[in-house]
Amino acid sequence: MNEDINSINRMRAITLSREYGSGGGEIATRLAKRLGWDLVDHAIVERTALELGTSTQEAEAHDEYTEGRVLRVLNSMLYLYPASMASAPPEAFLSDEDYRSVVNEIIRAAAARGHVVIVGRASQVILAELRDVRDVLRVRIIAPFEKRVAYVMQREGVDHHAAESRIRMKDHNRAKYLQMEYHQKPEDMHLYDIVLNTSLLDLESAVEVICFTLQQKANGLATKTGELGPAVGLSRYPGQPEDFRLLAR
Repeated sequence: MNEDINSINRMRAITLSREYGSGGGEIATRLAKRLGWDLVDHAIVERTALELGTSTQEAEAHDEYTEGRVLRVLNSMLYLYPASMASAPPEAFLSDEDYRSVVNEIIRAAAARGHVVIVGRASQVILAELRDVRDVLRVRIIAPFEKRVAYVMQREGVDHHAAESRIRMKDHNRAKYLQMEYHQKPEDMHLYDIVLNTSLLDLESAVEVICFTLQQKANGLATKTGELGPAVGLSRYPGQPEDFRLLAR
């Protein structure tokens, strides 16, 4: 057991991308508690606001949006009534580029610190740019739309229509943010080490599967990259595959 813990402790971070209403946020909370790691979610927004010298509310307006709602309003006011903005504080002109840059720095710093579960914020893409990502486990949580509707209705106390609207809005905003800012799509499976469907697993079982996968990836840290992969330990097919023979005709 101690060997397993020591092995897992060599891992730096888990990034957790999720479809809204799939239970990903709850899984991240339970996972961090199980591992004794720090959970990095809303804290990113607060730290970003601190770094930029602005309010948490304005930073939240930018969070996972291609252009923050507050910033759009301020830009419109500046365009229509420039004189009225003359005395506006510097933070009123916070750009999405500055926000994204600071978020990137915070996520990299969190991963460098180690033992963190990072929820969303394009962390699966940001940390993929590191020279060696073998000590980072990238997870995606999904579920069928109707299952997510049921989850949002129960957790947030809203009706069916409101739940559907929230899911579509959240999914759209997250996908647009990733596409516009990082030129990636959240549904690209190659961004992740493992994808879990919570219509097949309860949340605690999902935590168990992630912990097992974390252990397996941790064990692979001592293995050369060329010695990992689906071909390891397998011999050549005894004969030529059928589709090869068909192409040769």
